[in-house]
Amino acid sequence: PSAAARLAAPLDRRQPRLSRSPPRRNPAGGRLASARKPGEQKHSKEPTSLQCMHLAVVACGDRLEETLIMLKSAVLFSNRRLCFHIFAEDSLKPEFEKKLKEWPSSYTKKFEYNIYPITFSVGNAQEWKKLFKPCAAQRLFLPVILKDVDSLLYVDTDVLFLRPIDDIWHILTEFNSTQLAAMAPEHEIPKIGWYSRFARHPYYGTTGVNSGVMLMNLTRIRSTQFKNNMIPSGLTWEEMLYPLYQKYKNYITWGDQDLLNIIFYFNPECLYVFPCQWNYRPDHCMYGSNCKGAEEEGVSILHGNRGVYHDDKQPTFKALYEVIRDFPFEDNLFQSLYYPLQSKFLDTVHTLCGRIPQVFLKQIEKTMKKVYENRVIVYLGANHRY
Repeated sequence: PSAAARLAAPLDRRQPRLSRSPPRRNPAGGRLASARKPGEQKHSKEPTSLQCMHLAVVACGDRLEETLIMLKSAVLFSNRRLCFHIFAEDSLKPEFEKKLKEWPSSYTKKFEYNIYPITFSVGNAQEWKKLFKPCAAQRLFLPVILKDVDSLLYVDTDVLFLRPIDDIWHILTEFNSTQLAAMAPEHEIPKIGWYSRFARHPYYGTTGVNSGVMLMNLTRIRSTQFKNNMIPSGLTWEEMLYPLYQKYKNYITWGDQDLLNIIFYFNPECLYVFPCQWNYRPDHCMYGSNCKGAEEEGVSILHGNRGVYHDDKQPTFKALYEVIRDFPFEDNLFQSLYYPLQSKFLDTVHTLCGRIPQVFLKQIEKTMKKVYENRVIVYLGANHRY
């Protein structure tokens, strides 16, 4: 049948029995993959402590400040060196460069960055650019564009790190031999989840997954043949994207996130699902607390979707954003970040999310304690030498 006929095939939530071609060896792998398949490249001989943790973000329109605050939270709390991959509209590039140069050297030495234009390697660029939010579909093309990067963490601009990126980066080592990406569920309770009630397309699991925080082993993504319901054989990631969009574009609501859900519906063995504290959103507390992992361990990564950093609907989320935004880089974390946060939280106790401040504070407390202990050890060690 023609390509048009294949794309016009009726939607079917049943998983087809398709053959999977053996993965091709990809010579463009990078340094950081873990739990590799046979034939994948080995780790660099560079010491683990010096290896770069790759963080990607896509910024368009008015997302400059949000993106900078997200990057600031990453640098404040992380231990190992970071490599930022910032995809931005041309007009934002000089603004990013200007603002990042203003950061003190004690922090700029902890990361390097590259700024890339918004580009889509297949299909209609204007269609991709307008899919859901401006430029959000760019994340689908990261495996194609960043050919020399082995693994990375992608986050939306409205994300804040409340603990070292090192900790979520470690999840890469927990992948089994078929897993190549990791995301959190879209919702914890199927009966009030969006996908389980309204989706008109296939989606992963019982509630779908949220793509605002996504770990990717790019080497594996580039070398895998993905099952699909368009042709009997597998397709590479790049081959699959545009036909998949054409098939489902009239049935998707959340753009690129819906496409990722469709991909992993047909390839569930490729996805690692991490718990909700790694992608904590207002939905986890505005209907009552429903993220057990955050209750036990605290929020690890905060995702302030729905614009909650910029309105008064969720003052707890807004308080965290403003305190990190206003924190002077070289000040004391306890005095200039933790205490202002506690003070702001007192004004949010009347809200559902504000009733559980310990959920938001627990990981920050642990991180600051480690920073303090490390400085004391360094100080005592220096004194001991003399």
